[in-house]
Amino acid sequence: MWMATAEVPAQLPLAKNARADVCIIGAGIAGMTTAYMLARAGKSVIVLDDGPIAGGETCRTTAHLVNALDARYYELERLHGERGARLAAESHTAAIDRIEAIVNEEEIDCDFERLDGYLFVPPGEATEQLHTELDAAHRAGLTEVEYVERVPYDAYDFGAALRFPDQGQFHVLKYMAGLTAAVKRRGASIYTKTHAAKIEGGRGARVETSGGCIVTADAVVVATNTPVNDLVAIHTKQAAYRTYVVGARVPHGAVPKMLLWDTPDPYHYLRVHTVKDTLGTVDYDVLIVGGEDHKTGQAEDFVARHGRLEEWTHERFSVAGEIEFRWSGQVMEPVDGMGFIGRNPMDSENVLIATGAAGNGMTHGTIAGMLLTDLIVGRENEWAPLYDPSRISLRAAGRFVQENLNVAAQFADLVTGGDVENAEDIAPGEGAVIRRGLSKVAVSRGERGALHEYSAICPHLGCVVAWNSLEKSWDCPCHGSRFDKRDGHAINGPAISGLSKV
Repeated sequence: MWMATAEVPAQLPLAKNARADVCIIGAGIAGMTTAYMLARAGKSVIVLDDGPIAGGETCRTTAHLVNALDARYYELERLHGERGARLAAESHTAAIDRIEAIVNEEEIDCDFERLDGYLFVPPGEATEQLHTELDAAHRAGLTEVEYVERVPYDAYDFGAALRFPDQGQFHVLKYMAGLTAAVKRRGASIYTKTHAAKIEGGRGARVETSGGCIVTADAVVVATNTPVNDLVAIHTKQAAYRTYVVGARVPHGAVPKMLLWDTPDPYHYLRVHTVKDTLGTVDYDVLIVGGEDHKTGQAEDFVARHGRLEEWTHERFSVAGEIEFRWSGQVMEPVDGMGFIGRNPMDSENVLIATGAAGNGMTHGTIAGMLLTDLIVGRENEWAPLYDPSRISLRAAGRFVQENLNVAAQFADLVTGGDVENAEDIAPGEGAVIRRGLSKVAVSRGERGALHEYSAICPHLGCVVAWNSLEKSWDCPCHGSRFDKRDGHAINGPAISGLSKV
């Protein structure tokens, strides 16, 4: 994966019991921004993560910093009212500004830059949606958004588009490296390779690690992409999707610096990143193109999806060379278009969460840092009702029913046969689910032939996992939990524990 080129400083695992004002679980952009904002507010902070800093979905982003949201403003207006759409625009705009301020104040060299973004419909399709979105964006306060006859790229006519000015982009791992250093300078402690096995709120809130250490705190923030401390409360209101990305080398300046998004489902997104050599001289650009989303654990055509992205790219950008980078990531799509940031439903008041970022993870994670800090220190924040995890949106009932019927259908896999008859049918480097009597077993074969066998039942709510041949992981088709092929440990929630060893 091309973006994993900036080393993020880590800290040794937690070696003893500890106390802090706030314990944050998750060292992605939401967790680390929250740590930074709380430390600035004078709070003592401990951050725990069972992987490296930014080692989850944060390092898989394409790093669009936008107030042009995946959920269109006319749809947000329908679901949350005109005020809700305005607050959505305001909060994501503020998040871009906050990232820029942190970059400047902490002197973080992360290739941050402002640029225009363009939302377009495929050539030949009606532009009515653009006019509807333009009116809604203006009502939401984004009055500088304008309709243009074409995207500013001469070699291909993308057709009419909406121009969203003053968007942003950066190198996420360079940013996270600088943010981590700033968090440490402000006195926070960060412990990687430290798994939070049990989370309890209330007076004397505590987090127990799998190593037996205990962190006590006045408040706990769970910022793990999707909450690992819930069974049902949030997971019925959002769904996990895989999204795919390719990167093609192009001559520097051959494609103008801009963000692009189109309107189909699944949609495409694009940006240009400049690569410099060790002396800081511009070397070449990388055209980063993403899309081809599907529900986690519910597809097998991974190579074909990357292939379609490559074809889409080369059809529109003749200057694009061979595809040099391919990866995928996971996003949590809320049923009503807005993320969940605030107090965890049906839990103690001092347990807070940040999830449901959809495709706007960088700004959403930054909003989480600002909003959660306000909630913890007792400041009023007008965004709180919009992002309240306890909210119920009757206008999103159709999407809610659709997603949960899809989950229910996955339990049929409990009574079906296996993917293959026996382990001998599994090629080196691959995996498959095998039925053994009443049980289903997740079996993977290492490159040298060694077999790794685990229960195929996700410990979250009991769905049967599926093999992901691209990421070489076990993915749950119900709520998006993902597990390591070798030792079965959870690499993505909501499961907080791994697959059981067979």
